[in-house]
Amino acid sequence: MNSLEQLKQHTVVVADTGDIDSIAQHQPQDATTNPSLLFKAAQMPQYSGLIDEAISAGSAHALKQDKLLDAIIDRLSVNFGRRILDIVPGRVSTEVDARLSFDMTATVDKAYKLIELYKDAGVDTNRVLIKIASTWEGIRAAEHLERHGIHCNLTLLFGFGQAVACAEAGVTLISPFVGRIYDWYKAARKVDQIPVADDPGVQSVAQIFNYFKKYDYKTEIMGASFRTKEQVMALCGCDLLTIAPNLLAELSAISIDVPRKLNAADNAAIPIQRIEMHESMFRWMLNEDAMATEKLSEGIRGFASDLNKLRDLLQNRLKT
Repeated sequence: MNSLEQLKQHTVVVADTGDIDSIAQHQPQDATTNPSLLFKAAQMPQYSGLIDEAISAGSAHALKQDKLLDAIIDRLSVNFGRRILDIVPGRVSTEVDARLSFDMTATVDKAYKLIELYKDAGVDTNRVLIKIASTWEGIRAAEHLERHGIHCNLTLLFGFGQAVACAEAGVTLISPFVGRIYDWYKAARKVDQIPVADDPGVQSVAQIFNYFKKYDYKTEIMGASFRTKEQVMALCGCDLLTIAPNLLAELSAISIDVPRKLNAADNAAIPIQRIEMHESMFRWMLNEDAMATEKLSEGIRGFASDLNKLRDLLQNRLKT
């Protein structure tokens, strides 16, 4: 077996892309998108029809320009999600507008809107994860949605406190960002690379995995944002790993042994103190973690920026 096939024996592999053709090639169980990936995919000629359909559906209602663009983007997100679900046997993650990251009510409303669009398209919404930034407000929104049967993927997760708060809220899945954590520490240490055995991003996911399994949280852990295939292989055994197409291709092309690194059965004896999570504890832990504070803010800004680029692209299409 190649290394990707070995990985799939212990971990659910998820494609981290909006490129439907790439998803079909690598045959992952699930797929996830974000505004950056959607913006990239929307520029590919083969997906022009999905944009045209979203514009047509959004324009069917008399809306002001900003509301019209939001409606088109919602429809486009669901169009991509629907096509992805035709390929993968599992789930797709669809992201809420990053500008709503600090507004619980608006996040909940947007999630309901996306779910209704999926229902209108005939999609089983148990196959849809609503993707929300791991702010305190985002976690509270996810808690509400989970109680009402809408499954959530909490993204832009960098700090241990964020992970614990998500688990306490009963969210379906979290996405700790391995590569972005690695990037921050590489810059902070002023080094060109960090060996995988000392990689803070890999260590962060392992810490979360051990804590969740020891205390029997049902929230799934999906390592995300990988820079190297070595980071991926170092987390073999994690519940899920979402991997970009270039790394999926690299893993498919090699046959290095990929032993299981994370195993829930090993965690009972690990001495880990349980955290009593509440809002002030969450904010204090985030404040004390400079990396998590900076990367969360940077990630929200980045997703909002790429969403604005997508708006500009769609606005130009509306003019033609």
